[in-house]
Amino acid sequence: MAISKVVARQIWDSRGNPTVEVDVVTETGLHRAAVPSGASTGVHEAVELRDGDKTKYGGKGVHKAVANVNDVIAPALIKSGIDIKDQAAIDDFLIKLDGTPNKGKLGANAILGVSIAVAKAAAAEKKVPLYQHFADLAGVKGPFVLPTPSFNVINGGSHAGNALAFQEFMILPTGAKDFNEAMQMGTETYHALKGVIKAKYGIDATNVGDEGGFAPNVAGAEESLDILTEAIKKAGYAGKVQIGLDVASSEFYKDGKYDLDFKNPKSDPSKWLTGVELSEVYASYTSKYDIISIEDPFDQDDWEAWSHFTKTSSIQIVGDDLTVTNPLRIQTAIEKKACNGLLLKINQIGTITESIKAAQLSQSDGWGVMVSHRSGETEDTTIADLVVGLATGEIKTGAPCRSERIAKYNQLIRIEEEIKANGGETVYAGSTGFSKGPEAAVLSKK
Repeated sequence: MAISKVVARQIWDSRGNPTVEVDVVTETGLHRAAVPSGASTGVHEAVELRDGDKTKYGGKGVHKAVANVNDVIAPALIKSGIDIKDQAAIDDFLIKLDGTPNKGKLGANAILGVSIAVAKAAAAEKKVPLYQHFADLAGVKGPFVLPTPSFNVINGGSHAGNALAFQEFMILPTGAKDFNEAMQMGTETYHALKGVIKAKYGIDATNVGDEGGFAPNVAGAEESLDILTEAIKKAGYAGKVQIGLDVASSEFYKDGKYDLDFKNPKSDPSKWLTGVELSEVYASYTSKYDIISIEDPFDQDDWEAWSHFTKTSSIQIVGDDLTVTNPLRIQTAIEKKACNGLLLKINQIGTITESIKAAQLSQSDGWGVMVSHRSGETEDTTIADLVVGLATGEIKTGAPCRSERIAKYNQLIRIEEEIKANGGETVYAGSTGFSKGPEAAVLSKK
């Protein structure tokens, strides 16, 4: 089926910044995609094209990317006549039209908007749900796997104004029997945490950040882990709800060392840690707390520290800034044994096809794959369908709070319901999507 129209516009994300929305029109109707945007971004990510005009939107306008869709991509794609069900051919066409290694000419935000909208149009033409279309593209067979949600409930790092260096502290209901119960465990623990924080730090500390998490004035990571553990116990889910960290350590990497006091302008360089010293800090946390996953424990180019920690660890070590959903970076990480988990962010690489390849390459080495949102989100729920279609068993899309986050969780509720209503089978991932040190993720083995 041919594309009759492609239209892009500038809309607003959840942080009040401009982003790209794309409509693709075919005989089945209008198919819309909105592109997310990150705050903590890796230097190796595909280019998010911004206008750079400081007099408007702080330089963050996306009119250039919008124009690239409307004036360059749209006429060329319509003229090409490529079958919209052939996602690989569409995405390859977009990549070649851009002609740069990092999508710096047209912008990954422009290209991704088209790529997602085309996928939605193809699903409609096939008369299947989007998650089924993604499964078909990836060659994934049933039963469908509903992911374990990773709720970001305590914020630090670049996402918060407290002294906390680590960016995210997450709760993961690995002990739930299905996705509905996972949501129950997650939301009840979230509300228990709100009570703990209010009692310890006052009601102001329960204001929420970009991703719906709290940012109490904690002294450090251990204090955050203590209140998180207390909340899990209060909610009655000890042993069923585990903890995950996103350290985002590139944010505090200075002169080859890690400054856990980086928000203090008078930080003492003598207290900065080497990669080995920081890995010992992580090891002490994993021995004391029920931690299942640590993301970005080291700087995006500190390969030696990554390899050292992954070799000695018994949990999932996730690459985000390290791997940026890029098959070339992932292959290097595999060769160096630098991590055993991928954070899959579709806007880091810029097309659906490359995102699927990134997941498959990671799983081929036994890694866990966590499909992820960005801090600047929209009501678009594509990643909920993607995680089910790819059967990776892990999703990270914020706290159970703020509608742009909840939209993804609600879509997963609908997907599970729809599959069962149509006589299909679903399984809840629990901990099967997670790698455990040298042990491959069960879902990746499958």
